[in-house]
Amino acid sequence: MMLNRAAAAGVGLARVMAHCGGNPTAAMHYVTGAIASAPEAPEPYAILAELWEEQRTDLGELFQGADSLRTVLAQSYISFLENNMDGAVLALGAVTGAQPTIVWAKAPWFSDARFLDGVSANALAEAAMRTMDYGHDLDAHSMREGFRPWFRAIEVVCDREPLPEMMAKMAIFLRACGLTDASFALCDRADSIERIMLTEVVRAGTWRKLGDPDQTAAAFQRALALDPANWSLYLDLADVRAEQGDFTTAVQFIDQGLEHEPTEVTLRAAGAAYRARLTGSHDDLRELIGLAPHLPNDSYRGLLIDHACAGPALPSELIAEARRLQNS
Repeated sequence: MMLNRAAAAGVGLARVMAHCGGNPTAAMHYVTGAIASAPEAPEPYAILAELWEEQRTDLGELFQGADSLRTVLAQSYISFLENNMDGAVLALGAVTGAQPTIVWAKAPWFSDARFLDGVSANALAEAAMRTMDYGHDLDAHSMREGFRPWFRAIEVVCDREPLPEMMAKMAIFLRACGLTDASFALCDRADSIERIMLTEVVRAGTWRKLGDPDQTAAAFQRALALDPANWSLYLDLADVRAEQGDFTTAVQFIDQGLEHEPTEVTLRAAGAAYRARLTGSHDDLRELIGLAPHLPNDSYRGLLIDHACAGPALPSELIAEARRLQNS
């Protein structure tokens, strides 16, 4: 393929720095910039391979503890060169999570048979999860087009190494990309090997994305049957029923969860919120106010406060105190 202008300039400068300037750090900077400009072009990878072959000691020292995007990108290809396919995919997953609009997976090595035959299901699943680390929206046509090599890798690796837990994690990635039918299908394949709790949780999340609370709850109930002591599943079921306005059932699920984990702060906060919404209990709203600062998720804290403050006949000063926590 023809290199675009930015990639061609980066390749040229990398060659100068590598062979004339004797500066491997600068050379790597330019070559990784060229990869970013044209991930599918083979020339920058060839230069990076030459750099690694000739100056691996200097580059190895550079990689120690470095976590810049360009360094991690270089590590992905060098891991491939060293037959460390798991390290390669984990690094590329991290880079993709940081900048998913660049089609990093067009790298020729990512579709190479040697990579697809060598990468483990565990590493591919973890790498797929890393693509979501920064919260970017992957559910768009342009994103799906760019992620086609990932979808192909999932197909190949799941055929070779069908591990239910890893397949469930990959199904989360497919869902994030808007491929809900493919996500369900991969969950079904995982079930054909062994039914596990995580697969049902993934199904529940997919039904929730599709806006079907009853199917969501049914999947969580199946997950609970597989792991009946899991407090977080009771919380999930309570949240689904609260979304439907059924706070009586929500409180019942919370109480069941507390039987397994009576000190869990998120369960206690949700229980206080849902009881306040159901009964207008001043004490429950006060309990939520005390627990809310300890909740790790700000958006969930805000949601619980919204529910609680809608309870009947609650005093305005107590509501105002709760609302202040939403804005803190």
